[in-house]
Amino acid sequence: MESEKESLQSIENWDLVIKPSSGYLNLHLGDVWRYRDLLMMFVKRDIVTVYKQTILGPVWFVIQPILTTLIYIIVFGNIAGISTNGIPKILFYLSGIIIWNYFAESFNATSNTFRENEALFGKVYFPRLLAPLSKVISGLIKFGIQFCLFIAIGIYYAFTGYTFHFTSALLLLPVLIIIMAMLGLAAGIIFTSLTAKYRDLSFLIAFGVQLLMYATPVIYPLSSVPEKYKVFIQVNPITPVVEGFRYILLGSGTLSVTAIGYSAAVTIILFLTGLLIFNRTEKTFMDTV
Repeated sequence: MESEKESLQSIENWDLVIKPSSGYLNLHLGDVWRYRDLLMMFVKRDIVTVYKQTILGPVWFVIQPILTTLIYIIVFGNIAGISTNGIPKILFYLSGIIIWNYFAESFNATSNTFRENEALFGKVYFPRLLAPLSKVISGLIKFGIQFCLFIAIGIYYAFTGYTFHFTSALLLLPVLIIIMAMLGLAAGIIFTSLTAKYRDLSFLIAFGVQLLMYATPVIYPLSSVPEKYKVFIQVNPITPVVEGFRYILLGSGTLSVTAIGYSAAVTIILFLTGLLIFNRTEKTFMDTV
């Protein structure tokens, strides 16, 4: 009897009890908070390892959007002659690039979660959601650096006579960034769950993201889209975010509370769906690889 009491008491003293099975609705989200220190370590790893053996290091965070912007100015602004609604071309394209890149890179990075962490997942327990979540947070740091670049260029144009018209809509900026982050995370965990079993889907991700960019007003204003095609662009939940982001910073574009509400609703549905699929996949992932 004493030995049984001692064993029961030792079990009660464990910080965490891992059970062999649980319901698919049991998402263990509390574990994400308890393992927040590990999450920060993953974020640091994601930032350091990518540029550890490069000469320029984090400077690539700035070089990439600048080169992309210059190419867009030459191809779409000068050769194709696409209107920017009177906004300086570098500000127009850069504003779309930095917010789009945050979504695209979050999506691409999180869509490889199971394949990249296959060895780690098979050795030790931790909330699997930490892996894709760290990608989104580390991407936010990169987004912050690129956003500072945009602000610096905007200040230059302000001194040259360009007028910015900021309104109270500026308060919606964090909301748009959160929506973009959740969209990237939601799409990523859905696709990483599918590619864990169907590996050939991974070849479609990069191609699909590239096509999605052309269905988003990144390189063109929504106002330039013909009416018969505009409805297809507006169905895209990323469109209100990009347009709202550009309107808040540059005063050009469309900012609709209804459209942002639509994007938020789609984001929440995809995020909850992704959590359920991700939770189901992680239970059987090691049996399918």
